[in-house]
Amino acid sequence: MSTTASGQGQDRPQLQAVIEELVESDFVGVQLRVHDEQGEWVGSAGVRELGQSAKPLADGHFRIGSSTKSFVATSVLMLVAEGRIGLDSPADDYLPEFGLDRRITVRMLLQHTSGIFNHTGELYEDGTIVLGVPWQGKEWVDNRFHTYRPEELVRLSLSKPARFAPGTGWSYSNTNYVLARLVVERVTGRSFREELQRLVLGPLGMTGTVAPGASPEIPEPHNHGYYRYEDAGQERTVDVTRQNPSWVGAGGDLISTTQDLHTFISALMGGRLLPAELLAEMRRPEATVGYGLGVFAQETGSGTVFHHNGAIMGSAALMYSSSDGSRTLTAGLTWVDDAELAIAPAFQAAQRRFVDAVFCGKVG
Repeated sequence: MSTTASGQGQDRPQLQAVIEELVESDFVGVQLRVHDEQGEWVGSAGVRELGQSAKPLADGHFRIGSSTKSFVATSVLMLVAEGRIGLDSPADDYLPEFGLDRRITVRMLLQHTSGIFNHTGELYEDGTIVLGVPWQGKEWVDNRFHTYRPEELVRLSLSKPARFAPGTGWSYSNTNYVLARLVVERVTGRSFREELQRLVLGPLGMTGTVAPGASPEIPEPHNHGYYRYEDAGQERTVDVTRQNPSWVGAGGDLISTTQDLHTFISALMGGRLLPAELLAEMRRPEATVGYGLGVFAQETGSGTVFHHNGAIMGSAALMYSSSDGSRTLTAGLTWVDDAELAIAPAFQAAQRRFVDAVFCGKVG
């Protein structure tokens, strides 16, 4: 196992220990960046590729999964600030071709209160699973370069019954963000990639973040992610670093780095992207799981932490910030994924350990 650490002469053994423990629990590579009152600390552990000994990257590119939603929500809210989108306007005003329920507002898309079926599938309270686009097992592996158009994902969702009447419940749905990104493109007449560059990436000098669309490519350098599956009774493991993320679309397709995620979440929470009243709207959590508009609000012993983590096959991101943006934790992780999501308990434990270490006074 290879490890690296740096950070203005800091010795942060607890942080290094946490990422090394993650590698012991089957993560392939871990890269962590922390900004706090002690300055900046960057560490990594594991390897770039299975079976290789190349030292792990400390600021490589990785797929950030649902952390994408914070970027989409921020872009929408910046367009609200420009007067081009109404936060409480019916989404149908912007996308009339789908025949959306007129009660569904742009706010409901961002807060997952629309009731729209999730195009990646739903698990109901009684244990019933209703499938959406394939994203597991051999079927996904064989089709991992297939392109889905956003409109196709939306129409799949709308062909299923709504989970509840708009505004009467909460249910996480990637389709909400596919629609939100389409709203951005409709009102601006430009691609989301172009608007993200204009609104966020350019002004903040973020050069490591990519909106790939349907491209399977990921910029160098990067660690590698994998997927394990059954094929004719045989277990196989394939490198899925290259994959077409259009199946999840705006729900989780961005690529970034720990540095860029720090730059973004620090600027966002520090009030450098949104007017104060819209930042307050973004951070106001609904009651079910504490989801605001594209960010979760998590209470800790030392105040509220705002975050949005994410995962996509073989790769994940952690993105946390204090309420003023002065303390952040960003991480990129790679592992061998599988249909059973076997890594999930270790991933959840890692989130708790990192928050305890950085935001709850248990800093090494």
